[in-house]
Amino acid sequence: MKTRRTTRLAALTVLPAALALGFAGTAGAAGGETHQVDLAQLNNSGATGTAMLTLDGRKLTVKIEADNLVPNAPHAQHIHGSTDGHDFHCPDASADKNGDGVVSTAEGLPSYGDINISLTTKGDISKKSGLAVDRMPVADAKGHVSYERTITVSRKVADNIKDLHVVQHGIDTNKNGTYDFNKGKSELDPKLPQEATAPASCGMLKGAAVGSVPVGGVETGTGGTAGTESPQLLAAGGAAVAAAAGALVLAARRTSRPGR
Repeated sequence: MKTRRTTRLAALTVLPAALALGFAGTAGAAGGETHQVDLAQLNNSGATGTAMLTLDGRKLTVKIEADNLVPNAPHAQHIHGSTDGHDFHCPDASADKNGDGVVSTAEGLPSYGDINISLTTKGDISKKSGLAVDRMPVADAKGHVSYERTITVSRKVADNIKDLHVVQHGIDTNKNGTYDFNKGKSELDPKLPQEATAPASCGMLKGAAVGSVPVGGVETGTGGTAGTESPQLLAAGGAAVAAAAGALVLAARRTSRPGR
């Protein structure tokens, strides 16, 4: 009798814990996922920063803190890359095909891909707003940009968020504290100087392409991403629940056997 009670007690003790683990995994999976982007300088801009992208369904919250940008100037910024599995990444100095010392937007495009989202401060976020400098964040007097916005993205962007990356634009090649035509006109808009549209920083999502391996493999981006452990927790919880249920059945069988 003592043995049967001990077995029942063990099974009943395991079951609540297993159920709790299972529900904990579900809650984690439903809580969204956050990806970090470390922004590194391009074109010797000196710009650095961090972007945090938190995805909950199709709601994407983007937070960016960046430094050493051109002070008191607007800085176009975008989420670039492919939602079709192509391998895009941040460019290096070799992308400067005309040898003028600047990787222009057009020269960088084959590396970082087209605009998926324009990170404006308000209004439209499509590619059409890529040069909407009147709705882009403006660096303060010390060259700092602080940006936060929650937007609704397409299902393709949500499903392929790990394959995308962040690019900020606007450099000061002659260090005079403003955009000028020192490097000529922008190939995107001749009314704008090249300095205003050339990329200043770029960063891949940490854990980039974990969800869907790009064509040609992963160029860069390593490490884990918050939230990816939830499916494993859920699976572990389900296994524990099954084990506990099995223990209960075994205890019941032993109790029902005659002469026991």
